Amino acid sequence: MRLFPCALVLLGLLGVLRHSGASGLLELSLGKFRNVLLNQTNPVEAVIRNIASNVTVVIFQVHAQQSDVVISFDKNPSVNSSGTGVDKGLVSILRPQQTICTWYLWSLDASQVLSTAISIPYMEKDPIPGGCNLEFDLEVDPNIYLDYTVVDIHIKFAPANLGYARGANPPSCDSGTGQNSRWRLRYDVYQYFLPENELSEMVLMSHIRKMSEVQSIKTNGIKMLTLTADDKTNVYFSSLPGQGVIYNVIVWDPLWNTSAAYIPVHTYACSFADLVDNCSSLSKLSTKVFFTALAVLGLFTCFFGHRFWKTDLFFMGFIFTGFFFFVLITRVTGLGYDVRLILTAVAGIIGGLFLVASWWRFGSVLLCVFIIGLVLGFLFSSTVFFTPLGDYRVFRDDVVFWVTFSSVALMIPVLFVGCPRILNILASGIVGSYAVILAIACYVYTSLAYITLDLLRRVLNDYFSRAYTNVPFQTNDFIILSVWIMLALSGVTVQLRRERSEVPFPPHPYLTWKRERERRSTNVLDPSHHIPPLRDRIHNKLLHIKELFQKEQPAGERTPLLL
Repeated sequence: MRLFPCALVLLGLLGVLRHSGASGLLELSLGKFRNVLLNQTNPVEAVIRNIASNVTVVIFQVHAQQSDVVISFDKNPSVNSSGTGVDKGLVSILRPQQTICTWYLWSLDASQVLSTAISIPYMEKDPIPGGCNLEFDLEVDPNIYLDYTVVDIHIKFAPANLGYARGANPPSCDSGTGQNSRWRLRYDVYQYFLPENELSEMVLMSHIRKMSEVQSIKTNGIKMLTLTADDKTNVYFSSLPGQGVIYNVIVWDPLWNTSAAYIPVHTYACSFADLVDNCSSLSKLSTKVFFTALAVLGLFTCFFGHRFWKTDLFFMGFIFTGFFFFVLITRVTGLGYDVRLILTAVAGIIGGLFLVASWWRFGSVLLCVFIIGLVLGFLFSSTVFFTPLGDYRVFRDDVVFWVTFSSVALMIPVLFVGCPRILNILASGIVGSYAVILAIACYVYTSLAYITLDLLRRVLNDYFSRAYTNVPFQTNDFIILSVWIMLALSGVTVQLRRERSEVPFPPHPYLTWKRERERRSTNVLDPSHHIPPLRDRIHNKLLHIKELFQKEQPAGERTPLLL
C-alpha cells in the first residue's frame, strides 16, 4: 500500500522520461542521475556525448527496486557484454579520440519499471573496479554480487586493476605482488541503511545516489572493514529482513592516492512478490501470538515479579527452558517453524512449572535467584555484543566469543550473590520490560530485537561468526529504547519501594505446610485441629449439593387418617 502512492507521484513528475518505441533515447551527462521508466518491448538507448579527453573510463550503472533490468553494450546482448539485475553496471574503456558512449536498457517485466541511471568518469590514475575479474562473465566487472538468506547477507566482487591511459595495454593482473602491481590496492567496504519501515521506490532512488560516488560514499556510508589484495573479496553481514540496506566498495590506490567506486547494491532481505511473509508483513501469526503472550506476562513480572514470587519463577523458567529447547530442536530436527515454536512454548511452560515446583519442594532461594540472574546475565552480555564491540575481529573466533560471552553473563549473578532480592527485582524489571520490546518488534521494525536474535543466530548457525552484525539505530529505535528504559526503571523502582519493609523472600512453602500439619495434629486447642478430614469434608459437600436438587416434600401430615 505504501508503494502505490509514491509510484503515482513519480509517474506524474517523471512523465517527460517516458520513451516511445520511435525515439527511446536518453541523453546523459557525466556524474548526473536520471530517472527513467523502462519496459520490456522498447529498449532505451542511453548516450553520453562530448566526453573529455582526460577521461579514460566511464562506469555506467542503473538501479531498480525489485524488478530486474538489462544493461548492455549492444541491442543484441551476449553474456560477455551485458548484465541483468536490480543493480547493474558496465565499464567502458575509452579509445583514443572517443567522445561518445552508448548503452542499451530495458526491463524484464511486462509493466513499466522505474529506474535511475548515472555515468561516472575516472582518470588514468584511478583504479578500475573489477579490472582483474576472473570469476564472472564480464571481462571488466564493476558489479557487487549479493545473496541473502534469513540469517546473513553475502556480497562478493571482482578484484580491481590499476588505471592506465587511453590506448595503452592494461597492467597485468598476475605479473607480481609488488608495489607496482594491483596488489597494492585496498578495498573499503561501506554500508548504508535506508530509513526504517520505508519500502517506497522514491526513497531508494534518492538514497542510492548517496552511495554511488566516492566522496558521497565516504560522507554518508558506514565503513565496515578494509580488505587487502591478500584477502578474499567477499564479506558477510547479518540479515535484516524488511530493512533496506545499500552496500558499496571503494578501491583505493595508496601510491597515487586515487579511488574509484564499484556499483552499489541494495537489499531488503525479503521478497516483495510473496503473498505471505513478504517485505510488508514479515512476522508470522504464531510469532505474534507467542511474543504477545510473553509480553503480557513480562509486563506483570516487571512491576509485580518479586511480590508474586512463583509467577516470577515461572516467567524466568519459561525463558530459560524455552531458549535452550528451541536451540536443541532446531539443531537436531527438521521441523517447521510453527511446530518448533509450539513445542518451545510447551517446553517453556514445563520448565517454568518445574522451577516453581523445585522451589516449593526444596526451598533453595539462592539456586532459583542464580537462574534468574543467569537470564539477566545473558541479556546483559547480548547487549554488550550488540554494540560495535561485537564486530571486533577477535570475536570472529568462536572459542574467544563464547568464553567472553559466558564470563560476562556469569558476572551478573556472581556480583549480586550477597543481595539476592536486589538481583531478582533487577532481573524481573529489565527482562520483563524487554519481553514487551520483543512483542513490539513483531508489529513495528526495531533493531533492539537483534540484541537476542543475533545471539540465537550465532548458536544455531556455525558460520554466523563471519557476519558483521551492525544494525541501524534511527528514530524508531530511540523511541522504543526510551520505552524500554522507562518500563525497566519504573518496574524496579516500584518493586524496591514496595518490598523494602517486607521479608526478602517468602518462607519455604513445603516446610511451612509440614509444620502447620504437625501443629494441627498436636495442638487440640487449635480450632483447626477439629476440622474433619478432607475426605469427610468432600463427602459432606457432595451431600449438601445433592440436597439442593431434591424435590421439596409438602408440609403437614403425610399418612392417611384412620377412620
